[in-house]
Amino acid sequence: MKKIFSTLCMALVAVAMMAQDPVITFEKTEHDFGKIHEEDGRVSVVFNFKNEGMAPLVLSNVRASCGCTTPTWTKEPVEPGQTGSITVTYNPNGRPGRFQKTVTITSNASEATKKVFIKGEVIPKQAKPVNRYTVAVGALSMKTKTLDLGVIKKGETKNGELEYANLTKEEHAVELATNAADAYLISQASLAAPKPNEIGKFIFAIDTRNTKLYGPVEAYAYVVVDGKKEISETYKLIIKAEIVEDFSALTPEDKQQAPILEIPNEIDLGKVAAGKTLKASFPIKNTGVNPLDVHRVYCEDSNLRIKAPKPIKSGKKGAVTVEINAKEMEPGAYSRHLQIISNDYEHSKKQVTVYWIVE
Repeated sequence: MKKIFSTLCMALVAVAMMAQDPVITFEKTEHDFGKIHEEDGRVSVVFNFKNEGMAPLVLSNVRASCGCTTPTWTKEPVEPGQTGSITVTYNPNGRPGRFQKTVTITSNASEATKKVFIKGEVIPKQAKPVNRYTVAVGALSMKTKTLDLGVIKKGETKNGELEYANLTKEEHAVELATNAADAYLISQASLAAPKPNEIGKFIFAIDTRNTKLYGPVEAYAYVVVDGKKEISETYKLIIKAEIVEDFSALTPEDKQQAPILEIPNEIDLGKVAAGKTLKASFPIKNTGVNPLDVHRVYCEDSNLRIKAPKPIKSGKKGAVTVEINAKEMEPGAYSRHLQIISNDYEHSKKQVTVYWIVE
């Protein structure tokens, strides 16, 4: 009986001692930031608590689960019936995606350890224009000044665009100027006056109906900033494409009647004295039925001037004329590739190698 009484007394003493301890209670123990933007920086939430015990409450430590979360808290003793707070700050920099963090509170309360939680989702920041637009075009910046539209069938129009950014602190008027000779090039700027950090587009189209050219074409446009037109490489945009004949509508009968280009793979143009000009020609024959149209003969070497023949009737020959400027050529043997574009649907683009000797 004495043992039972003794145990009961000890329990009552323990309860009485607990009643004298501080008791910590929180208004909330979890906070959802929802979606936050990385570029907006740190976000914070305050967890308020109250001491509902009978003795002063002291927070000995408040620890976050990772270094991206920083807590600050009431350091002074919180008297019974009074309140304190814990401010939790989360740094989203470099941490895109969802997150959930824990903050552990240690105190002299009857429940020595408590936890609060934060969560949310970080929306990653967009790359700054300056990181992508590295080509200076006056006051503007671009990724590139060259637009390649690829292959375009004759009779069709093809569009493309080049982006530009205003990375300055001022607004600038923007427009485009094109060459009158490039009538097949259509252009416009999407923003007439881009504001600071605003991105616009130069929109281009090549309308093959407005040119007689076949093969690779290269048109130019010049960026005009604040009304100042400057014809220089700084402001020059290059728009490339390759125009080809459209043979898709040919019937079997058309193909039987089609022209056929016949030409050797290699041609010797002869000899020329150093510093002089060589004029030579070589024949092209049409072994098909319909007339052969040689749309273009070209070479990447600007020292060669080439003239294509007029339409060649069935069974007849025409001549390609080549003029070679040897004024800046050293003595020796030379060779170049010529590209011949015609309406021979099976060999619409044929390569021929020409040779000559500079003495």
